[in-house]
Amino acid sequence: MRSILVWRRGAMAVPDEKHIESELKGRSLRVYWHFLRYGSRHIGVRELQRAMGLSSPSVAFHHLEKLRRLGLLEKEITGDYFLVQRVKVGVLKQFIGIGRLMLPRYLFYAVLFTTMLIAYLGSYPQTFSLHNFVALIFGFLSCLVLWYETVRVYRQAPS
Repeated sequence: MRSILVWRRGAMAVPDEKHIESELKGRSLRVYWHFLRYGSRHIGVRELQRAMGLSSPSVAFHHLEKLRRLGLLEKEITGDYFLVQRVKVGVLKQFIGIGRLMLPRYLFYAVLFTTMLIAYLGSYPQTFSLHNFVALIFGFLSCLVLWYETVRVYRQAPS
């Protein structure tokens, strides 16, 4: 049987990424997402229960302890939990965290291509030449695909 633990630079053993990905699903993923959005904030069991609308504090405690065992959270002596490790597994690979925002990666490409298309439309005279026609087709199609992918990934976000 393959061990699910890998040694990190100190004496502490943590689960490897494949094991984290297999465990980080459903409500546990939503709890982890909550911590990713609130970064360095320390969150208690009841506060998490209220914020996420969980049925009881024991459900919140179960998911917090699961994330702690995976090495993603640490627990203070006061009982509050805080984020110690960010992992990019599963749907989380498709997002970039900027402060409290978790944005789909495709958003940056969509904005870039849309800006380039608008700049092209404003900079060059629009004639009925083959060059303009092909440039506009590629510009509009790439923007359409990138915005579609941005919205699709955003809808997959755990919330």
